[in-house]
Amino acid sequence: MTKNEGQIKNNKNMPTAKTIKRKFYTKTILKVLLLTGVFVVASTSPYFWPGVLKAYFRNKKYKGSYRNKAQRRNFLSTFSYLKSKGLIEINKTNKQIYISLTEEGKKRAEQFQINDLTIKKPRKWDKKWRVVIFDIKHEHRMKREALRGKLKQLNFYQLQKSVWIYPYSCRGEIDLLRKFFGLDKDELRLITAQKIEDDKGIKEEYGL
Repeated sequence: MTKNEGQIKNNKNMPTAKTIKRKFYTKTILKVLLLTGVFVVASTSPYFWPGVLKAYFRNKKYKGSYRNKAQRRNFLSTFSYLKSKGLIEINKTNKQIYISLTEEGKKRAEQFQINDLTIKKPRKWDKKWRVVIFDIKHEHRMKREALRGKLKQLNFYQLQKSVWIYPYSCRGEIDLLRKFFGLDKDELRLITAQKIEDDKGIKEEYGL
């Protein structure tokens, strides 16, 4: 294979700008729908889709985007795309239209939510350690390895094989991981500790 042929092949495998935009809008809509539930819009209104967008952009994170015509068009086309892929459903009942996630849409939204999960660092440490311990059966080792990888990505410190610690509040994030991986509190437990022996090196890891 020549150098030019290799470059052509690599270019074909690279996502296009259109694909990148579609993924962004898909992720955004599914994640907000997961958080807000069902969009409800009067079906008799001549401004049906603008109404959907206004309901959508009540989420303050995306509110400014409503003023951008190009972004509005992209969002509208993505709604149609998601419906064609079976990720959202649009139903009409009593002169109102309801837009909601399908089961497959919920799974995809939860995956995006987990992939983008971060833990907000407070201005000041409360001098407490969050200890995550898990005991997942061998037949579910894929879940175990995926959870371990996610904790590492979130910058947890591995104290022992199935014991990870973190200095900041993370209950909401651990609850999301527990739900996503289908674990109960016997399999994944969060403990808040006042003191961990010989934690000087751990503090240095976090700049505490």
